[in-house]
Amino acid sequence: METVQIVLDDKLLMAANKAARRSRLNRSQLVREALREYLLRLEMKTREERDREGYANKPQAHVEWQAWEREAAWPEQ
Repeated sequence: METVQIVLDDKLLMAANKAARRSRLNRSQLVREALREYLLRLEMKTREERDREGYANKPQAHVEWQAWEREAAWPEQ
C-alpha cells in the first residue's frame, strides 16, 4: 500500500473526521472507501454513456424488444 498526501479544507476535514467516527473507520479507511465508491460510480456512468451512444447510433428495431415487452407485462387474472 502506498502513502499519499491530500489537501482538504477545514470544513471537509471536519466532515471526514465526523463521518469516520460515525462509521467506526479511521480517516484513511474512509477516504479509500469513498474513492472506491466514486470510481465505481464513474465506471457505471462511463458504461451508461457508452450504451446510450450505441443505442443512439443503432436503435433497436421494434421486433427486437417486442418479445421482452410481453415478458415484462403483468399476467391477466
